[in-house]
Amino acid sequence: MKTGPDNKVIMLIEDNPKDIELTRRALDKANIANTLVVASDGVEALDYLIGNNGAPVELPIVILLDLKLPRVNGMEVLQHIRSNNRIKHLPVVVLTSSNEEHDIIQSYLLGANSYICKPVKFNDFVEAIRQLVLYWLVLNQLPSME
Repeated sequence: MKTGPDNKVIMLIEDNPKDIELTRRALDKANIANTLVVASDGVEALDYLIGNNGAPVELPIVILLDLKLPRVNGMEVLQHIRSNNRIKHLPVVVLTSSNEEHDIIQSYLLGANSYICKPVKFNDFVEAIRQLVLYWLVLNQLPSME
């Protein structure tokens, strides 16, 4: 997959710098050259998605959402996304270290499209990211929202 005129944005909402770098390395190792937009907390993510900073933004093709975020947690971010008409259709993949049943159930109740517990081993993480991104960027069909 190469960048080009139809290069789609992937959004990562993650506060841990190590996990951000791990995700960047996993995308690179999987030869996924799409633009990665990173928000380090829930407020920053919602400002980007809803446009609170006044600038129009390119909406992501998929959002990778951690649950444990400062200021506004991942569940609240998901709830805001699903309640906003402009962005409620965006695919949200919860990508988190929590394998708590409550978190899984709550994520789906709030409208998550997928829930993935971050693999611990780097090669497993790379493969999970590769499959996840290929599915959402290549195989999945989204409605036109123009």
